[in-house]
Amino acid sequence: MSPLLFRSVDSPQDSLLWNELIERYHYLKYKPLPGAQIRYLVSHGDHLLAALGFSAAAWKVAPREQFIGWDDRQRRRNLHRIANNSRFLILPWVQVRNLASSILAAAAKRLGDDWKERYGYEPVLLETFVDRERFRGTCYRAANWLYVGDTQGRGKLDRQHLGLSTVKHVYVYPLHKSFRQKLGQPAGTAPPLAPQD
Repeated sequence: MSPLLFRSVDSPQDSLLWNELIERYHYLKYKPLPGAQIRYLVSHGDHLLAALGFSAAAWKVAPREQFIGWDDRQRRRNLHRIANNSRFLILPWVQVRNLASSILAAAAKRLGDDWKERYGYEPVLLETFVDRERFRGTCYRAANWLYVGDTQGRGKLDRQHLGLSTVKHVYVYPLHKSFRQKLGQPAGTAPPLAPQD
């Protein structure tokens, strides 16, 4: 397969197309992504294959914090160095073996440079949340993302602890070998890697 083409969503036309694809075909539908963000349209030749977006990290995620070794102060200071893969859509008529993991791997390679060009700094860790009632996270595992635990099913707006959201698997992908040091954790104090499911 020839190289995948990633087009950053910068024009109004591409933005409308990305929004419509997500609204029509992604189970979460379209909502504006929070904070700093980069959206991509992915093609092969003239054929549009996928849409994905990275945005600001979730505010608090216990398995992520434990994996990094963060305390609250470190999280507040360095949260902007994490990017959340908040949307990932393979168009429903596209059937290509290993395409999803190939897109994730290629996106991870280019995101740091694209983010730095747009915002002046690089993320050092990616995160995503996989609804375990709908998906198994196979493409993330195939692209070497690490499963680090589950959310509590609260969702970001559940301040009364009512459990209004579904439980999601939390996956992370380090963009640098020294990601813990860059995120404020002293060298030599990292917790062990979480077991894979």
